[in-house]
Amino acid sequence: MSSERLIIQAPNVHIGGGRALLVELLSSLPAGTRGTAILDARFQSPVALPHGMAVRFVAPTLRDRLLGERHLTRVADEHSQILCFGNLPPLFRCRGRVSVLLHNRHLVSATDLSGFRLRTRLRLRAERFWIRTRASHAHEWIVQTDSMRRLLQGAIGSDATIRVLPFVPPEMFSTASASSAPQSLSFEQTDFCYVSSGEPHKNHRNLVEAWALLAADGIFPSLRITLDHIDNRDLCDWVSRRTLQFGLRIENVGRVPPEQIAGVYRSSKCLIHPSWCEAFPLPLLEAKSLGLPIVAAELDHVRDLVSPEETFDPHSPKSIARAVRRHLGRRDASPALLNGKSFLQQLSAA
Repeated sequence: MSSERLIIQAPNVHIGGGRALLVELLSSLPAGTRGTAILDARFQSPVALPHGMAVRFVAPTLRDRLLGERHLTRVADEHSQILCFGNLPPLFRCRGRVSVLLHNRHLVSATDLSGFRLRTRLRLRAERFWIRTRASHAHEWIVQTDSMRRLLQGAIGSDATIRVLPFVPPEMFSTASASSAPQSLSFEQTDFCYVSSGEPHKNHRNLVEAWALLAADGIFPSLRITLDHIDNRDLCDWVSRRTLQFGLRIENVGRVPPEQIAGVYRSSKCLIHPSWCEAFPLPLLEAKSLGLPIVAAELDHVRDLVSPEETFDPHSPKSIARAVRRHLGRRDASPALLNGKSFLQQLSAA
């Protein structure tokens, strides 16, 4: 083991859940670890790497990504354990043992990409092609849930070696650590929260439309969301217009630093999670660790991790609204059913 070298390849990981997992991995490296970390130039690590780990930063350009792939082939040898942390196997065959951690569901499922920006659609399609054509460059694949294992098998073949290794930062399991996190932000109590970025699959539009349906019925639950005011400017503007139009109680507090997220959960009575495409949604675990009730989409990626109090069809604002009503203890009345005689009477009365 002393001669084994670890190579961590993560040139496309710098935000969101992927970043949280990468920080946890890097902070867990033993002091004597030898090898190389190939990281995104935008990734700002809060941890110091062992002295034996060299670092190469890769800019988010096609040229630098290709150079990073070439660098991987040069530094890898027969003693290397290569962990590709950013969903994709090596572009070129490498010496050593290659493991790929896949945590982007879009890359192995036939999800609709029409709501994404053109640049994002092109990137996702290219990465899907990359996985299909370079799958043989990996000795094994690692996913975090059984539903992801099934999707990956369908994408690259059932004979692939796939391990399910749920991988999360330890604070996900510790209410004490979440409660002791520094809190410089103060939040008033709210009925629901949704901690999420603004990609189309996060489903904010259907969530807000559900809130509009509730308002039409005289129900005005409060909701706190965390959309970045710059990165998601168009979506934020749309949410603001709908909020004013229907008098909704929706507050967007903007992007919240990771160390402050616990404050969003603790000031909420329930997490609502309408996302329709996730590999390993950390907000579900964060809410669960704090004992927060969860109302979420009835999908495999949710049931892989938690048992929600209420579920809904994420593509139906009406279904979301009904789940919220049930959680609030205001169930819809069942329609009165007619027999044949009553139906004919109603028909004649018209």
